[in-house]
Amino acid sequence: MGIGFYEEKKMKCTICKIGTTEQGNTTVTLNRDDFTLVVKEVPAQICTNCGEDYIDAIVVRELLELAERMAKNGSQVDIRKYMPGMAAPC
Repeated sequence: MGIGFYEEKKMKCTICKIGTTEQGNTTVTLNRDDFTLVVKEVPAQICTNCGEDYIDAIVVRELLELAERMAKNGSQVDIRKYMPGMAAPC
């Protein structure tokens, strides 16, 4: 079981138009001004042909909220493993 479309819901890749997606994990890198956030093991649907990854909107919102909070706190670089709910305030 997963979040959003990660429950074995395959789709045709919109980039290569050949492959279909499979559940997997990806690494997301977010950059803004002098801040960089790298999050590993983010759940995604990944194209079996070209490797394009598709991340659920709920997960994207969570990553953006985390990045915003960290940038406001003065962080410059952070690398972490994805954990559901990780954007919740400390």
